[in-house]
Amino acid sequence: MKQVIVVRKDLKMGPGKLSVQVAHASLESALKSSKDKVEAWREEGAKKVVVKVDSEKELLELQKKAKSLKLVASLITDAAKTFFNKPTITCLGIGPDEDEKIDKVTGNLKML
Repeated sequence: MKQVIVVRKDLKMGPGKLSVQVAHASLESALKSSKDKVEAWREEGAKKVVVKVDSEKELLELQKKAKSLKLVASLITDAAKTFFNKPTITCLGIGPDEDEKIDKVTGNLKML
């Protein structure tokens, strides 16, 4: 079991902003997941992997693919109160779910 957070590297977020967006994606995705999956994930150590994509378009394609495989996929949009000038899609939380299932969506991406 694992959870994957996909981050847009084209936004060039600083480490603080990036950390907060990843945290939002992890929490939102976990809250949307079934209790059984969250419990199994936590029992295995709650593994999280952060990977990167080059654009919003790639992020949206991954969200679509994840949903087609019945994976929880939480798209995060920053509200533009501190860093961005307008609401901006920053990252995508996927899972927690079985490693093999998530790897069908994110297995070819590089870690951040």
